[in-house]
Amino acid sequence: MDLALFDLDNTLLAGDSDFEWAQYLISQGVLDHEVYEARNRDFFEQYKAGTLDIHAFLDFQLKPLARHPRRLLDAWHADFMQTRILPMVTEKGRALVRRHQAEGTLAAIVTATNSFVTAPIAREFGIEHLIATEPEQAGGEFTGRVSGTPSFREGKVARVDAWLAGLGRGRGDFERSWFYSDSLNDLPLLASVSHPVAVDPDPTLLRHAREAGWPVISLR
Repeated sequence: MDLALFDLDNTLLAGDSDFEWAQYLISQGVLDHEVYEARNRDFFEQYKAGTLDIHAFLDFQLKPLARHPRRLLDAWHADFMQTRILPMVTEKGRALVRRHQAEGTLAAIVTATNSFVTAPIAREFGIEHLIATEPEQAGGEFTGRVSGTPSFREGKVARVDAWLAGLGRGRGDFERSWFYSDSLNDLPLLASVSHPVAVDPDPTLLRHAREAGWPVISLR
C-alpha cells in the first residue's frame, strides 16, 4: 500500500478555509468587522510569509468557537460550506484524490486549520482520515483552546507519525508516499515523503521545488 497526504488550503481548495471562516463570521456580524478584518488579513499574510505564530493565531481563531453553542456553530458551518467552500472545490482536486483512492492508497488530509472547519470538507472529498489542529472541547462545546500539538510545520510531521502509529504503521512501511502542498510552511513534511509535490506553490516553495527537482503541478 502507498500513502498520499494532501494539504487542504490553496492545495485541494482554490482558497483558504481558515481565512474564509473568519471572513464568513465577520459577514454574519458574529465578529466585529473593524476589529477582526485587519487581524485576519494580518495573520494570513504572516502565514504566507512563513512568520506565523501559530499559538497567537489559534487564540484568535478558536476563541469565537467558545462564545457560541455548538448547534449554532454547526448551522453557520453548513451555510459556510455551501457559500464559501464548495465554490473553492476544483474538479482537478477531486480527480487527484479519486486517482489515489482508486489505486488503494491510504489517503489523509493534513492541515493546520482546525478540525471543526475542515472535517466536513474532508467528507466532501471522500477522505476518511483528517489530521488537523484539534480545538479543545468540554461537554461537547468548544473551550477556545487548542488540544495537543497543532498540525503546523514540524507539528504536521509529528501528527502524521502519531496517526500512522495508531494504525500500526510508520512512514517507512510505504514503498511510495506523496505529500501535496502549496506552502513553504509545509517543507518539513514535504521533505519527509518519497514523492513531494508542489501544488500552485508560493514563491518560496516554487524556488525550493525547482532546486530539488520536485514536480510542480496546478489544480486550478
